[in-house]
Amino acid sequence: MKTVAIISKPAKPELTSVIPQLGEWLRKNDYDVLADPETAFYDSRYPMVQRSEIASKKPEFVIVLGGDGTLLAAARVVAKAGIPILAANLGSLGFLTDVPLSELYVTLEAVKKKSCTRESRSLLDCKVVRAGKTLAEFIALNDVVVTKGTIARMTEVDVAVNGEFVANYKADGVIVATPTGSTAYSLAAGGPVLEPSVDAFVITPVSSHALTNRPLVVRDSVEISMTVRGVSEEAYLTADGQSGMPVSEGDSVLCRKSSHQVHLLRSAGRTFFDVLRTKLKWGQ
Repeated sequence: MKTVAIISKPAKPELTSVIPQLGEWLRKNDYDVLADPETAFYDSRYPMVQRSEIASKKPEFVIVLGGDGTLLAAARVVAKAGIPILAANLGSLGFLTDVPLSELYVTLEAVKKKSCTRESRSLLDCKVVRAGKTLAEFIALNDVVVTKGTIARMTEVDVAVNGEFVANYKADGVIVATPTGSTAYSLAAGGPVLEPSVDAFVITPVSSHALTNRPLVVRDSVEISMTVRGVSEEAYLTADGQSGMPVSEGDSVLCRKSSHQVHLLRSAGRTFFDVLRTKLKWGQ
């Protein structure tokens, strides 16, 4: 039997009925089921596995029940193993979790018949360097952000591309976003929407002190560095808004395209532009 893992958003009332029903469908279709602790809470029949251990169990694919945040968390634990994700939307906006709950079983049938759409999304590898030494490494599907560490102060960041100085940004922060992340924080900060297949990254200042500082699109084959300058107190680095660390004056954050990708299983016929029209209410 093939194995499927389920990762769920905590404290969603609809999971009380969704998870037992989903488990029945999977078992009837000859799948073994593994569950993260949030999922197992709703059905004790599932063998419980910590999220960090799911990739080692080598499931055929992972079902994510939640919003984009739940998918981002799942992507970090299974992307390096190349395990695809089917994400059903229990949230509100959900650019990534674009399979409505009403279409979950239709999509699962397509996965079983190998007739579903499979998309590959770029990831960012990020490392924090201080005095020539790497302090930490992160992986992000959406974005890497250097932002102010206190409420009232701006962050000052030198940005370079392949070692070539671009600008000194005095702003609330600087975002480096993947095409997937172009519809997240970067979009809210005034950045452009990139089609997921575009081989590019977006550098977006957040509330820049200089009105002439605009978002910049660069090839995804480059290395982007963000070096903290003129900060008497710590700034903060976040990856996908979920993991991170404080960074100090002189620290550099180096971002490159990862050798790994996130693989998403989607309903056949649903395009990126369909999602944009639905989520952003274009032409409605």
